[in-house]
Amino acid sequence: MSKQSGGKERGSPSAEFPPPATGTPLAADQPSLGDDHLRQGSDQPQKGARRRLGRSIARVFSRPVHYAALLAGALPVLAFGSLNLEFLAWFGLVPGLLLMRAAPTWREAAVRGWWFGAGYLLMALYWLTPNLGPALLLVVIVLGAPWAGVGAAAWFLLRGGANAEPGTGRTSAAWRLPGPPGPGPRRALAALVVLPSCWVVIDWLRSWQGIGGPWAVFGASQWQHPVVLALAAVGGIWLIGFVLVAANTGIVIALTATGFRGRLLGAAGALLAVAAGPAAFSLTAAEYSVAPSGHVTLALVQPGLENGPQRRLAEEVRLTTRGPAADLVVWAESSVGYDLNADHAILHRLQRLSSSIGTRLLVSQDAVSQTGAKSKVAAVIGPGGIEETYTKTRLVPFGEYIPFRSALGWLSSISRAAPQNMITGNGARVLHAVLPDGRRLNFGILICFESSFPDMSRVDASRGAQVLIYQTSDSTFQGSWAPEQHASLAAVRAAETGRPAVQAALTGDSAAFDARGGQLAWAGTTDRGVLRVTLALPPSAVRTPFDRFGDYVPWFAIAVVTIASASAIMTKGRSRRSADLD
Repeated sequence: MSKQSGGKERGSPSAEFPPPATGTPLAADQPSLGDDHLRQGSDQPQKGARRRLGRSIARVFSRPVHYAALLAGALPVLAFGSLNLEFLAWFGLVPGLLLMRAAPTWREAAVRGWWFGAGYLLMALYWLTPNLGPALLLVVIVLGAPWAGVGAAAWFLLRGGANAEPGTGRTSAAWRLPGPPGPGPRRALAALVVLPSCWVVIDWLRSWQGIGGPWAVFGASQWQHPVVLALAAVGGIWLIGFVLVAANTGIVIALTATGFRGRLLGAAGALLAVAAGPAAFSLTAAEYSVAPSGHVTLALVQPGLENGPQRRLAEEVRLTTRGPAADLVVWAESSVGYDLNADHAILHRLQRLSSSIGTRLLVSQDAVSQTGAKSKVAAVIGPGGIEETYTKTRLVPFGEYIPFRSALGWLSSISRAAPQNMITGNGARVLHAVLPDGRRLNFGILICFESSFPDMSRVDASRGAQVLIYQTSDSTFQGSWAPEQHASLAAVRAAETGRPAVQAALTGDSAAFDARGGQLAWAGTTDRGVLRVTLALPPSAVRTPFDRFGDYVPWFAIAVVTIASASAIMTKGRSRRSADLD
């Protein structure tokens, strides 16, 4: 307000705020000059808040350490196919954890964790660029946010004392890495449990279909090692991820702990994590020593890139006719681009093919029905026609449907995102096929993206599946890491369920794995033809611990994170009360 002048009483009009002219009263909704001045004054805090927010955002994107965290997040992804530097998973998180613990505050550590998570997902999902375009950046930023919890946990547990600011605290470890003091034994022990739990919870939450699905779950990086995959038989892919993060955490503790006991605890934790796989392999050996109930030979047809459904179908028929004999012929996802319920000529052609080779066909229909609905359906076809079907339940986000299409449907205009949402099925289902010798084969059938969901293959195993069969296309992602990463998931699903698993891919990679996840056969993206493999079928009574107990590892991790979060909140509350008393 202006200064009071001429001895006028407070609130009386001054020369700066003249009264309205006589006879021209202000309307009730007409602001005066004084009202406008007040409004401008009230806008100042809002403008200041916006400026502060803008400066904060600018600082976030101008700090080199954040880009270092982004690169640190990309590093462990090199452990996945197709580079297959799987040994990196055992220590590839160390640079990121060191950056998080070195942050000046826990909030900055959380920001670094967020950047780390975004880098991890950006590296793991870069092959989605043709489908999402620039929207991929938005996806990884949003989905990378939960790693902020990893950053905060690293800051609280991988530092010593009262998490003092850099420059305070002392340590007797002359060779300790530069930075804040490391944790003592109690914090180190907590870190070995809490940090792996945080990561498992993130991977588990990402596995919800509504969020996007569990691609690049950390434990899948060990797909080439049946000894490590034995952990999946015990606790699913989640237990592998827990052990890997524990090993990385142990290394950081061994490098930064303030005393010998802390460093020894870190080293012991890392060594125990490395030994967990061989221990699980030995403990589960008895379950795999049981004689198989029989054998089945599958022919996986991989025709390669063919333009149009007619040429693709002709090549598949040719390969099937000239291929080696098998108990069941498996075609890949989208192998039949016709609606078999409407196109009777195509269906009759497949019936004649099945009759001529004396074997059932497992094909995949990818077509729009007469009502305009699009779906992907696996169908068992014999001489008499379609015998059983399964409709794909979990669709590829943006590739086969757009989440929240009413809000995000515009993505289809700037990228190759799905122009319409596909129809979904009703969940996992076990199909049956009569083999040439009269035996009945029970198999779990899943399509494409569904191989990344542990719960679906577990349901199939619980319902009596003797083998897991995955159909996929992957033709959109030729020349990227996606085909090999996709095929590698069958190894993890095999180890989890104790069932052999195969993947038939339209353009590669096709693969087959035994009940422990050991590789039996492989056809890459440059291969064309038929991959013939014979599988040993386990007795139906055989169940892995993961089959029996399910997702107990994620639930344990959720309990740990909940307790740790509550403890941190209570400790912070006590510290504030103590400061108030002082």
